[in-house]
Amino acid sequence: MSDSSTDHPPGWHAGEQHVGSTAARLNWLRAGVLGANDGIVSTAALVVGVAAATTDLGAIATAGTAGLLAGAVSMALGEYVSVSTQRDTEHALIAKETDELRRMPADELAELAQLLQAKGLSPEVSRAAAAELTANDPLTAHLDIELGIDRDNIANPWAAALASAVAFTVGAILPLVAILLPPESARIAVTYVSVVVALTATGALSARLGGSPLRPAIIRLVAGGTLAMAITFAIGALFHATVG
Repeated sequence: MSDSSTDHPPGWHAGEQHVGSTAARLNWLRAGVLGANDGIVSTAALVVGVAAATTDLGAIATAGTAGLLAGAVSMALGEYVSVSTQRDTEHALIAKETDELRRMPADELAELAQLLQAKGLSPEVSRAAAAELTANDPLTAHLDIELGIDRDNIANPWAAALASAVAFTVGAILPLVAILLPPESARIAVTYVSVVVALTATGALSARLGGSPLRPAIIRLVAGGTLAMAITFAIGALFHATVG
């Protein structure tokens, strides 16, 4: 029976193979939180501005729903274009690396050894490690060490677009419901409090995910959301006064 310690380099642990996928999930979750924040702030600012201009519940609901749908589509389209560009670039780099490995394997082996040496390994260990990695899977080794690409985790633009649209929609529903359910005299106040609470929660979550301090993250989000609502409220109030 062979010693399993000889199958992997020193310090390797089985859990390390999941680090990349865990990081990817955290990035998706963080992107979802940011998308929800966009939905909260943009929809809240819109409905507060309209509510300051008119008490017509139908007009407020129409504007809020239109803002939700337009924002979700815009977020999805932007994410699709962005991730598609990233995916196309990664596929092009994979094809280029595959061709270089086919045409000049010796040069690629030397390059891999240099890259490993630049990471702190000695020349001897770098050459040995490069040779072993090349014997096992040269393309994966070059993509990882040279380009930072994991060909098994290429981003899916359709999934990214859907996730972005869903996150925005979930965030946008809160201020839309908050402005429509209360009586006329409490609409804006209830929306403001709901948005502050929601932004506090998402700010805390994003800080936890990013390993950053809670207070600055929360203050930034709450201040930005409050400012956006204040600006649109002022514009709506001015419009209402002008029309009135």
